Amino acid sequence: MRRPPVLLALLALAALAGAALTPAAASAAVPPETRWSATTAVGIHNTYERGTYTYLAQALDARPGLIELDVWPDVLTRQWRVSHGNPLGNDNNCVAATSAAQLYTGTRNKNLEHCLDDIRLWLGAHPDAGPVILKLELKTGFSSRTGQGPAQLDAVLAARLGDRVFRPADLLGGHPGLDAAARADAWPTRAQLAGKVIVELIPGTVEEGNPTDTLWTDVEYARHLAGLAAAGTLDTARAFPAVHRAQAGDPRTRYADPALRQWFVVFDGDASAYVTGGIDTAWYDTNHYLLVMTDAQNVPPAVGAGDADAAAARVAQLARAHATIASADWSTLPAVLDDVLPRG
Repeated sequence: MRRPPVLLALLALAALAGAALTPAAASAAVPPETRWSATTAVGIHNTYERGTYTYLAQALDARPGLIELDVWPDVLTRQWRVSHGNPLGNDNNCVAATSAAQLYTGTRNKNLEHCLDDIRLWLGAHPDAGPVILKLELKTGFSSRTGQGPAQLDAVLAARLGDRVFRPADLLGGHPGLDAAARADAWPTRAQLAGKVIVELIPGTVEEGNPTDTLWTDVEYARHLAGLAAAGTLDTARAFPAVHRAQAGDPRTRYADPALRQWFVVFDGDASAYVTGGIDTAWYDTNHYLLVMTDAQNVPPAVGAGDADAAAARVAQLARAHATIASADWSTLPAVLDDVLPRG
């Protein structure tokens, strides 16, 4: 039966409307002029592991919104190691590249400096990519007694990533603190952040489990930011400390010094806790704070690494739950990793 032209037009419009509801269409529908704080992207857990990607550049090829490195300050050699469980050696997919052409070849298991070189070189070859959160888990925290404290990490980030880093000072502008800047939504647009890295620092699992460690990464770096701001040198800082682990209300109340709280605008915790734990995640969105939800695959019902449709639906679910990043073990789902959706 032949359909009238008007009916055909209506059916076409309905098809377009249906397509607009799919995660892929939603990703494409986020214009580059959208503020970064108003979007949700996807992260890759433990991106540096060779079993996840042969080379770190391959992870970046998937265009994720977050990649993660586990970092150990080697107190014997005073080097920054990248590995999951070896504090005195490297176990990763970073190479000693000096050009983009060398990113997919050569000996791996390199120090943090080379991982940063790989990121800088890749972004230089893909200037339209990003922004990318570079999440650094400092497994045992800083080691200031061996010259591996916040200032030294800043120096490494500055030397290796250069102007690719979006700094705390870039967000601050004329605001009295990072909290005020975030609440004023001073975050740039995605277009303005193209080719940029935002460095997030979280306390490490070893640090958090060490009863003798009373100064964790988050507090130590926040104190560092406060000191730099007081000295008028905040522009030398290269990272944002994150409040680690989900908690109801304003989790910054855990910090005994109220003056430190203004330096935290990034929050990082378990996705299941945020979604099922009675936490008002709209609070993060309303104040334009960055919210990294980890282990997105484990939110009930769990989503396996072979189910692209369910993974895309999970990203959409966490976007509605106000995540900035939905991070998961989905390295085998490249069609999902580059999704960008409206937040909220």
